[in-house]
Amino acid sequence: MLKKKILIVDDEPDLVETLKVNLERENYECFAAYDGNSGLSRARNEMPDLIILDVMLPGIDGYMVSRLLKFDEQFEGIPIIMLTAKGQSEDREMGEQTGADYYMTKPFSTEKLLAKVKEFLGD
Repeated sequence: MLKKKILIVDDEPDLVETLKVNLERENYECFAAYDGNSGLSRARNEMPDLIILDVMLPGIDGYMVSRLLKFDEQFEGIPIIMLTAKGQSEDREMGEQTGADYYMTKPFSTEKLLAKVKEFLGD
């Protein structure tokens, strides 16, 4: 069976590595991007089943990445989990307005994130 693909877009390599280890243990295929522009191009090239997206990124921010993908018919169905240190209610609202399917703040529970990933991917 084909593994489901998850794109992790975050500028913190340690966090990306931790997420990859945990997700790969659950049998997902993971790939990463460390800034908004490469996150957008990787999403378009790889067609992931789900995207874990930080907001504060070099280049274009996570809100813009989300908006550009969610307003494109080809990518609008890909669930986006925003994982960010920006926890104010206006940040959360901005995440929802730009198309995030779920908004989670750092620090976060790995178990809760994995549960959300499985929920979105139907696993």
